[in-house]
Amino acid sequence: MSNNQDNLESKLSDAKATASGMLTKNSQKGKNPNTAVEVAKTGSAKDMMLWLLAIAALIGATLVNQYLPGYWQLANDVWVRIGIIVALAVFALICLALTNQGRAFKILLRDAAVELRRVTWPGKDETFQYTWQVIVVIGIVGLFIWLLDNFFNWFVGLFIG
Repeated sequence: MSNNQDNLESKLSDAKATASGMLTKNSQKGKNPNTAVEVAKTGSAKDMMLWLLAIAALIGATLVNQYLPGYWQLANDVWVRIGIIVALAVFALICLALTNQGRAFKILLRDAAVELRRVTWPGKDETFQYTWQVIVVIGIVGLFIWLLDNFFNWFVGLFIG
């Protein structure tokens, strides 16, 4: 009886695993990819245009200070140039945020925030203990490297004279 029950339980668990695998495959067909890597790998013509706009804006921001005052009288004021540079940088960031890679970066930041909430941070005593352990190990390694340095200086001194 127990052998039959074990067989039934193993068949039931296999059926559940198969069903859950089929459900996840079917549910992902109709939805957009939800991991950062999947989102970042997708691309389109819109992404290419946004990347080109962002690159052009950043190149323009680097050239504003040197070339714009020669063509536009108002650009002789340093605050106008700073405003134009900031505006071009913000425009480039907005363009990059609208790409699939920008969406992937937002997903990555959201996932990182979730993982940070799961971290168990050490207490004051643990931090103090680990700090002293690190300081002692650094001292031992530093002493070892100092001894090696003195040995090699002495060894090379024998040959150089």
